[in-house]
Amino acid sequence: MSKTVAVILSGCGVYDGTEIHEASAVLVHLSRAGAKVKMFAPNSAQMHVVNHCEGKPTEEERNVLQESARIARGDVADLAKLDVSAFDAVIIPGGFGVAKNLSDWAVKNKEFTVQPQVEKIIKAFHKAGKPLGMCCISSVLAAKILPGCELTVGADKECDMWPYAQTACAMKEMGCKHVNTDVEKAHVDVKNKLVTTSAFMCNAPIHNVFDGIGVMVNETLKLA
Repeated sequence: MSKTVAVILSGCGVYDGTEIHEASAVLVHLSRAGAKVKMFAPNSAQMHVVNHCEGKPTEEERNVLQESARIARGDVADLAKLDVSAFDAVIIPGGFGVAKNLSDWAVKNKEFTVQPQVEKIIKAFHKAGKPLGMCCISSVLAAKILPGCELTVGADKECDMWPYAQTACAMKEMGCKHVNTDVEKAHVDVKNKLVTTSAFMCNAPIHNVFDGIGVMVNETLKLA
């Protein structure tokens, strides 16, 4: 029997929304596995809008739900309408939108808070014993909401391949167990039904990121 999976988006574009390649990889792997998918996003203003050519904020204002519709080809619903009982699992791709629109990690680092709707939904899936799949920076949401959980954002020592390793160190300081994991793999926290992979936390070829997300998706579905 096919699984039904909710995918939570945070806008469109790596610097102020969902990382598009990660979202696409999640959707391709879910499709290949025969899963039914519904996408959701908060109906709220983005923290800011970034010119992706220059990497600099602009004066423009955009809505997270409307921007997420670009990835969903228009088929996206307000996160407030997500009924946990209707889904077998939830997956959250990365991108700075997670750190800016689903939380304020980008501003406050380990002292951050999670957007209330997002926190409520993650807690509801966890309480129901339904698996959570996260890639890249979205793993920080689990670090905040599920104290002591096991997860990965790749490596905990910074180098050219792993430029964001300080995130792993922050997670450890938050009381989580960070497990160094290759970009083509995922870590499974069986107790919490949490599956994480590093994705673009690693400066790896895109096909390696794609494969790692595939492992995350398949392991999440196995737990559903």
